Amino acid sequence: MDSITKEVQLEDLIASRPESLDYLMKKGICGIQCVETNLKSLAITAKNRGFTDSEINQIVIELNQLLIGSDIY
Repeated sequence: MDSITKEVQLEDLIASRPESLDYLMKKGICGIQCVETNLKSLAITAKNRGFTDSEINQIVIELNQLLIGSDIY
């Protein structure tokens, strides 16, 4: 996966970047059950959890930082 977007399906993101699951769980976007059952995009899942568009954009930035190995915490 070259770059993470808010349209990425969570199952694809977690399958290609397993380290993203820990981040998503800490943010309250995803839990363990999410890996097997979530065919929705990151944006839809986050919106369903009450995140704003601005917060979702920040999550995408942080996930991409995780992808390149930057410290996001």
